[in-house]
Amino acid sequence: MSERMTPRQVWRQMVEGNERFVSGAPAHPRQDVERRTELASSQHPTAALFGCSDSRLAAEIIFDEGLGDLFVVRNAGQVISDSVIGSLEYAVGVLEVPLIVVLAHDACGAVGAAIESTGVDAPTLPAYIWRQIAPIVPAVRRVQRASAVDGHLPDAVDPELVGREHLRHTVGELLRASELISEAVAEGRTAVVGANYRLDEGEAFPVVIVGDVDDPRVDDPRVEDARI
Repeated sequence: MSERMTPRQVWRQMVEGNERFVSGAPAHPRQDVERRTELASSQHPTAALFGCSDSRLAAEIIFDEGLGDLFVVRNAGQVISDSVIGSLEYAVGVLEVPLIVVLAHDACGAVGAAIESTGVDAPTLPAYIWRQIAPIVPAVRRVQRASAVDGHLPDAVDPELVGREHLRHTVGELLRASELISEAVAEGRTAVVGANYRLDEGEAFPVVIVGDVDDPRVDDPRVEDARI
């Protein structure tokens, strides 16, 4: 890039790309031979994206971005780990990306497994799968407690509520764990957007916004009180 983009500009670009994807008219920008050649010696991504590994969550397609635009980190359920934090710190500290997007989605298998694991007759999961979904279980418990009636926990819990609660916690945990990233946000060099992707509609809505980013949809009834 010849000039560094601001967090607002990057998120606006991603929203516009997502709108093209939703409408069925993606531009497929920066995906030609010239772009590939340009990137052979260096990279200057405009955003880092930490999302779920779900095969339906292909970041460059959802946001209609091109080669070299997104520095992508993914695991099942977008669960914070040392490797995730290290990768995102590299994106902010070395690549100087002005935006981190944490991308969750509805009908998440990891969230569903975390909910199922809290049941009385829940099956025993393989050890590594359990370790992956265990950080989501506290979000399940918080939603259960918030939905309790007269001290009785509900028989069922809304997976979408759990997914959003886990997303908010993930953004908060990232900022708590990484002094490098939290300082970059405080100084206005970087912002963080926690977004929820709707598989059917193809739309990515902000759930959490930290830093100097605006979104015209924050008043949409489908969007929670995004800014924290």
